[in-house]
Amino acid sequence: MANSLQAKKRVRQTARKTAVNRARMSRVRTHMRKVEQAIASGDKAAATAALRAAEPEIVRGAKSAVLHSNTASRKVSRLAQRIAKM
Repeated sequence: MANSLQAKKRVRQTARKTAVNRARMSRVRTHMRKVEQAIASGDKAAATAALRAAEPEIVRGAKSAVLHSNTASRKVSRLAQRIAKM
């Protein structure tokens, strides 16, 4: 357990940062799930709209280092490909 003041402060900072990152990642996953559901339903217009809403969230997740930038690019690209195939 943390004994020094600095170590206690780091524990508090880590807890706060973890909560923020968890919320960001949850938001990204939710948007990606909405795109997946729209693709599964076969509605191209809904899938395109969902991707338009999801892309900024995914990019924001990459900017805040919750996702690696290449991972974010790959996910957006693959979702766009799947929508284009519909």
